[in-house]
Amino acid sequence: MEEIIHRLKKFVKERKWEKYHTPKNLAMSISIEAAELMEHFQWNEESFPDLRKNNEKRKEVEEELADVMIYCLLFFYYLGSDVETVIMNKIQQNEKKYPYLGKKQNIYKKEGNSNMS
Repeated sequence: MEEIIHRLKKFVKERKWEKYHTPKNLAMSISIEAAELMEHFQWNEESFPDLRKNNEKRKEVEEELADVMIYCLLFFYYLGSDVETVIMNKIQQNEKKYPYLGKKQNIYKKEGNSNMS
């Protein structure tokens, strides 16, 4: 993870893009890239096995995911946050919020919610 963040910082610094990396701009960029990812699945019900078989589509999806991740990592960097610590803490919160109830549980049903947040 450190190498990725180092390369991103270098890439941004060489191009003098730091001034454009405000919280608003990075948040918007994350959302825009996520929307580009969603476009790949609009009007279809592709499964992961389908994606793995279609190398061209898989590559396009990987690139959109990478764009989302890049903006997320930059946001963490500018916040001064340790990505791994924040994510591990969030996983721990989710484990408490959605405790394991046995093999037959429906992981997406808790108090009427269908989304993990």
